[in-house]
Amino acid sequence: MRDLDYLKLLNDKFPTKRSALAEVINLKAILSLPKGNEFFFSDIHGEYQSFRNLVRGASGVVIAKIRDAFGSTMNYEEQLSFANLIYYPDRTLTRLKRHKTLVPGTPEGDEWYRATIERLIKFCRIANSKYTRSKVRKKLPDDYGYAIDELINADDESIDKARYYKGFVDAIIEIGAGDDFIITMCNLIHNLFIDKMHIIGDIFDRGPRADYVMDEIMGFNDVDIQWGNHDISWMSAAAGNEASIATVLRIATSYNSFDVIEDGYGINLRPLSMFAAEIYADDECECFKPHLLDNNKYDSVNPDLVAKMYKAIAIIEFKLEGQLIKRHPEYEQDDRLLLDKIDVEKGTVMIGDKVYPMLDTNFPTIDWNDPYKLTDVEQELIDNLRYSFKHSERLQEHIKFLYSHGSMYKIYNNNLLFHGCIPMDEDGEFHTWKLADGEYSGKSLMDYLNSKVIDAYFLRDDDPRKADSLDLMWYLWNGPVSPLFGRDRMAIFERIFLEDKSLSIEKNNSYYEFSKKSEYCDKIFKEFGMNPERAHIINGHIPVKVSKGEKPVKADGKLYIIDGGLSKAYHSTTGIAGYTLIFNSHHLALAEHKPYVPGEENSPEIHVTEVMPVRLRVIDTDTGDEIKKQIADLGDLIECYNLGLIKEKNKR
Repeated sequence: MRDLDYLKLLNDKFPTKRSALAEVINLKAILSLPKGNEFFFSDIHGEYQSFRNLVRGASGVVIAKIRDAFGSTMNYEEQLSFANLIYYPDRTLTRLKRHKTLVPGTPEGDEWYRATIERLIKFCRIANSKYTRSKVRKKLPDDYGYAIDELINADDESIDKARYYKGFVDAIIEIGAGDDFIITMCNLIHNLFIDKMHIIGDIFDRGPRADYVMDEIMGFNDVDIQWGNHDISWMSAAAGNEASIATVLRIATSYNSFDVIEDGYGINLRPLSMFAAEIYADDECECFKPHLLDNNKYDSVNPDLVAKMYKAIAIIEFKLEGQLIKRHPEYEQDDRLLLDKIDVEKGTVMIGDKVYPMLDTNFPTIDWNDPYKLTDVEQELIDNLRYSFKHSERLQEHIKFLYSHGSMYKIYNNNLLFHGCIPMDEDGEFHTWKLADGEYSGKSLMDYLNSKVIDAYFLRDDDPRKADSLDLMWYLWNGPVSPLFGRDRMAIFERIFLEDKSLSIEKNNSYYEFSKKSEYCDKIFKEFGMNPERAHIINGHIPVKVSKGEKPVKADGKLYIIDGGLSKAYHSTTGIAGYTLIFNSHHLALAEHKPYVPGEENSPEIHVTEVMPVRLRVIDTDTGDEIKKQIADLGDLIECYNLGLIKEKNKR
């Protein structure tokens, strides 16, 4: 029996034996419902339009359900129009009115609203079929919640009730609330089709608006995040790590992503642009031409100036990283200390024991007697940027959400979720990292790093542990033993300054080869205390090069690599735009993304990869385990009522 003090607290919520029995009945009924739909997204990289399209269409599930429900009454074009209304109701309604297809206040307009609302009601009934009424009610907004609850639970057999529900719809149209009601219904559908959302890392960088992606994620009721190395870089920057701030801005300038920095998070880059324009006034910065994948809407910057800003912040980044690496010999990253290996007169750099010619040797801010020291102006610049990052309210709101809903890994429904890898040595054993706090490998390494990430943000600034934790967050961005990075080095210097591109190849951790074999996946499952039977590893980080014959499912179905591939930078090498993994009560399925093209039909193709032996119910899930514990606790409370150990309250 549970602790009596705990049961007395439970007595406050269920004050009588009857109320406890009623809850047991309710919970047992929930256990029999079908398992909810889980959606796994990864490597979004700021591509908010593509991500929104996937989320609002449930990665192709919505259009498939529309075909099932209305295939006999709606043609293909009508199905697409209805789907687009569900995806983007406000945009679609505006377009229909602009083209005079919909004229509110006319008999034709009223009929359109009536038919559309009735279709949405029918579609909501399909979407909520596996949920309890109380669970659906929690997803409903306050304003139209009562009306929607009544309509989607209507009794079509009763004539009187049919009149009642028709009165609801007529009233909505008569008072001019049709648009608001339709938008509310469509947003509810988004939440019903995706019961649980998992984000397997890398929300940030490359794409134009990671802040919009965060807004979309935060709008869902049930979401968890497994941090990626790009997320950690932003989290570290928001906590004040100067090297991470330089990294974030170097990537933003290299991908021309100024809207997310300045409009999204209010970080003033004018001091950087002025500094760069002055220092590199006569330098064309050919090695620093930005990737022009997206146009800035709010902050258009001349590409020539962007190249100068890119170079300025990159040099600052190399200096700050050098300082950090020297502070931490345990990181074993001396091979990244390259500024002091440059012979500026010969125009070469020594990497390992070989000398290579450099494509750029104009470094006016480097003191060759102390190459990793910032100039006074650079230090003032980075101090101002650090203040901006730490005091950006919107950025800090997003970072706090990453902390409250995120972690290094998650075990859910016998699936192990993480972004990159579980570091392994070349012999297939978990790599052991020796640090001042001890030796860590496998699960213990992931748990240790998780605690350090939390310390880096939440410890007081005067706590001596904070600085080391902040530096370790930077290491998680690019370190050889980082589970979030999983490569031997981050070869930014080589990619920028050396013509021989073979020098910028980054070797993957041994995990990526061993994990293709089922026995090594089982080894990982056992390390994390999981049952290998029907377990899966789900991670992203490494784009699946479909164009070269690669497959996302490996290790006899135990490993799923679901890099979302949404970043435009990857499309030429992958051949597709990545995958969503869908886990419903019947099967596991991969939705293969298409590159997002506005105005075109972009619904992914869904391919079932594993069929469940029997339909999964809530009782078969982690949520079911929690419910069974609640039932057991209520059973103990009922027994206490029977024995007189706890008195019933308000009994009449």
